[in-house]
Amino acid sequence: MAEQSYIIKVEEGTAATDGKPSTGPVYRSRFAENGFPAPVPGMDSCWDIFRMSVEKYPDNPMLGRRQIVDGKGGKCGFYGVNCPEWIMTMEACNAHGLSCVPLYDTLGAGAVEFIICHAEVSIAFVEEKKIAELFKTFPNSTKYLRTIVSFGKVTPDQKAEAEKHGVAIFTWEEFMQLGENQQYDLPIKKKNDICTIMYTSGTTGDPKGVLISNESIITLLAGVNSLLERVNEQLTMNDVYISYLPLAHIFDRVIEELFISHGASIGFWRGDVKLLVEDLGELKPSIFCAVPRVLDRIYSGLQQKISEGNLLKKTLFNVAYSFKFYNMKNGSNHGDASPFSDKIVFSQVKERLGGNLRIILSGAAPLSAHVEEFLRVVACCHIMQGYGLTETCAGSFASLPNELSMLGTVGPPVPNIDVRLESVPEMGYDTLASTPRGEICLRGKTLFTGYHKREDLTNEVMVDGWFHTGDIGEWQPNGSMKVIDRKKDIFKLSQGEYVAVENLENVYSSASAVDSIWVYGNSFESFLVAVVNPNNQALERWAAENGVSGDFESICKNPKAKEYILGEHTKTGKEKQLKGFEFIKAVHLDHAPFDMERDLLTPTFKKKRPQLLNYYQTLGYKKGVLRIDHNCS
Repeated sequence: MAEQSYIIKVEEGTAATDGKPSTGPVYRSRFAENGFPAPVPGMDSCWDIFRMSVEKYPDNPMLGRRQIVDGKGGKCGFYGVNCPEWIMTMEACNAHGLSCVPLYDTLGAGAVEFIICHAEVSIAFVEEKKIAELFKTFPNSTKYLRTIVSFGKVTPDQKAEAEKHGVAIFTWEEFMQLGENQQYDLPIKKKNDICTIMYTSGTTGDPKGVLISNESIITLLAGVNSLLERVNEQLTMNDVYISYLPLAHIFDRVIEELFISHGASIGFWRGDVKLLVEDLGELKPSIFCAVPRVLDRIYSGLQQKISEGNLLKKTLFNVAYSFKFYNMKNGSNHGDASPFSDKIVFSQVKERLGGNLRIILSGAAPLSAHVEEFLRVVACCHIMQGYGLTETCAGSFASLPNELSMLGTVGPPVPNIDVRLESVPEMGYDTLASTPRGEICLRGKTLFTGYHKREDLTNEVMVDGWFHTGDIGEWQPNGSMKVIDRKKDIFKLSQGEYVAVENLENVYSSASAVDSIWVYGNSFESFLVAVVNPNNQALERWAAENGVSGDFESICKNPKAKEYILGEHTKTGKEKQLKGFEFIKAVHLDHAPFDMERDLLTPTFKKKRPQLLNYYQTLGYKKGVLRIDHNCS
């Protein structure tokens, strides 16, 4: 690695032996050159995070929402959107050593019932409008579920339904009254106690329960705090966070724990993604965590606003953008690159996002490089991209502020984890090559304890203390990691050629006319086909220039539009020097983006390939839009 690298080598790599693939050297963050940062003394559990913060910041505001006018060792379920009651209940569980088990139906039909029974959840705290959904798990879930607490009200009919199955049900106020004037001795909490079981979607089979210990979260917080301090962006009690990413996911859970530990404030959104920008404007957060889909929406909205401006405004924007980006590429910090451009042009973007943001952190899925670049210039704040899994307690890598060379990467490791790559010979990835590529493997105390009741699955991914992520990474000269592929997303065509499909999708997604793409092939065919979500503006612009009329949906059905998109893919393939068998031979255009409603994406927006195949294959036979196993039309 180059001298300016943000990682240091702590162990040498190993050659392939006894059927095991070669492994690259073990690296860790340069910020951990003297060892990993130790947790705060006395902070041994998630309860200590809250307890110590209350002692240190007793008068600070902690939770808030925008009003819309008009048993030891037990498992506690949570079902619903983020709200203050969720955090209050979580802290009560932390205090009494209970494991929090989020329940969420986006994991697929029957997931809530499966989680309740698999985790043996005895009490569930539920958003008022989710009570009816919870009742659908009866009677099977009532073998374990004995109590329901609504975060709001309970109707007489709901009380009767619960009691019919022997389940007690309370409103939030009723449940609060049960604890009035009561004193309880809190149990001793240990670092290795399981504080939460988070079920991950995966892409096939039943959800997997990831066991997260107190130590995992405490260690993660210590590493993140150390990282932020080293780049002079440490959190303070004056910071404000907007809670809208699901608390059912580890990403938001650890971020909120981090804010609580600093005595900072958390505001909850109104629950409508279309109103999110309005909520940002009202709350004025200093930190905004997002998934790429949200940032893509913000990017598209800003691009539309720019395109609607007159010639003078467009010219002013383009000149300001080019000037600021030029200076950033030449080493200027975003705040110093062009103060005049920020004040005259980009301040409008800053104000639209609340006016107080200093960090936008993107995670859960890859952020397109062009969106990241655009926001780095116009948002007047740091844009950081992170990488982690539920099994690694979220953040394992994070790009650094003002390091434009990390654009398109997830940055170097957070200073609490060791990283190495493992060769994947069948995909041509070699960790000992001049450009090291291989499966990303992680080691450290942030790792999960295992999969609940699935030791077999745990042993598949945990080998000799190393967690195998299934993601293929490539070390960059500056010590950042670029995620380039998925180990499991590989298949063989009929002529015997292997196709690394995620890598191909990343290549084809770089075309401006493409928002998202699913590429498919199998061992019975010699070519690839694809379903494409075209970019609305790009396709309608092409249609206007080429005499194709109709709305976006009808344009997508036009054979000329298919030819256009296929031509764009061919052009991209040639530019990227793809092999002949990697070229897409036929496409279907879907005007509706891949979504969770049709079970095509996981809650973290990863493609569910078996479900995509089933959906479009079935649609193809019914409507003749795409016959994946035979011919494309």
